Amino acid sequence: MSDVVVPEGGFWPAPEIPQPNIYPMEWRVETEKLAAIYEKSKRMVWNPADLPWDTLDPREFTAEQRLGIMYWFSVLANFDASGPAVFARATIQAFEKHEEDPVRKCFFSITRDEMNHEECCQRAIARLWPGGPLDWQPSTDLERAAHNNIGWLYHNGGRYWNGYNTAVGKYSLAVLFTSFMMGEMAASTLFRGMASGTEHPLFSDMFHKIGRDESRHLQICMTILENEWPGLTDDVRGLITRQLRAGFVFLSMILWEPPEGFWELPPYFLHNHRVLMDHAREGGLGVLSYEEQAGNWRLAMARVRAIVERWGIEFPAIPELDIDGVDVDVIDPEDIIPVF
Repeated sequence: MSDVVVPEGGFWPAPEIPQPNIYPMEWRVETEKLAAIYEKSKRMVWNPADLPWDTLDPREFTAEQRLGIMYWFSVLANFDASGPAVFARATIQAFEKHEEDPVRKCFFSITRDEMNHEECCQRAIARLWPGGPLDWQPSTDLERAAHNNIGWLYHNGGRYWNGYNTAVGKYSLAVLFTSFMMGEMAASTLFRGMASGTEHPLFSDMFHKIGRDESRHLQICMTILENEWPGLTDDVRGLITRQLRAGFVFLSMILWEPPEGFWELPPYFLHNHRVLMDHAREGGLGVLSYEEQAGNWRLAMARVRAIVERWGIEFPAIPELDIDGVDVDVIDPEDIIPVF
């Protein structure tokens, strides 16, 4: 092999790479705990296709129950189906901003998990209501109500996605991960209750697996926030308080019922939502009662409050749950960041 060429006067330095950019490549590790969580995530991967879907027999449910369960999974999909895209976008940003390697890898692991959760929605809906959520023709008033409600849900999901795209590039990890933490705390609360409440073994297995994923996502969020919260400015603390209120408003659609402040819904939506949720509950899905859902939300909010107040972050008032705190103005769609 010939010797390398050494130009007279030395090698020419490569041009500096304009940022943000994924180059130059680097694998810096500053938080060993995050690296360990990522290794754990690889060992806990599961395949939704391996769940016993043949045990979910549509003939075991009434038409109303099948519709109700399909509707519940459609509501869930408004959150879970956004998860892969949301965290994929965040993964790209983490590469562009040259976050440490475990942060980028943990984002990737959450993206993969969220794709599994979306697939569970997809398979459950296809099994019980072919063409769902929206590619079917309703023939009864109940079916028309479900079809219309889902359309309104996805209208609002589109508004959330537009707002997220605007927000993700301008907020720091401290703000983004407080929002993600709010979503993961809500999700782990939801699926823990669903897993214990459902009467069907398929749903029980599914909810246990999803809940385990969400608990790991919460661990990722908390580990990153432990690095990001020290030294917060008052302005950022105030922004986090607004994000906590925004998270409650957004996530209440699946955790409880939609409060005012973000959701654009027709006046009949909530009544029909309750009717359809009742049918899902009667079908044995494990949907908690209104009071149980409110209790779970209060518990989740108490846990979030205990976490953020340790870092001097004020908690917002949640009058819907009789929780006192700082008053927050009307939430703009661009303020909504949380995701399951």
